[in-house]
Amino acid sequence: MIRLFVRHSVADFPTWRQAYDDFDAERQGMGVTGHAVFQSADDPNNVTIFHDFESMETAQAFMASARLRAVMEKAGVSGEPSVWFTTPA
Repeated sequence: MIRLFVRHSVADFPTWRQAYDDFDAERQGMGVTGHAVFQSADDPNNVTIFHDFESMETAQAFMASARLRAVMEKAGVSGEPSVWFTTPA
């Protein structure tokens, strides 16, 4: 299993969350097997998400997806996200 973490700022959390939730079926079709969303305790527009995948290749393809980038832009993601991949230890 690969767990992908993504951290980024958004213009407005409720707007971003609606776009994130609307993307759920597509996200599953892109190989996401589990996910969760977290907000910074001192800035609700600073968001950290994790997505689980069966393989590194699937996780990397997800992050490289033009569709994902389009959804993020429309949702109000600002700047480049911080991204890291992990495996269970």
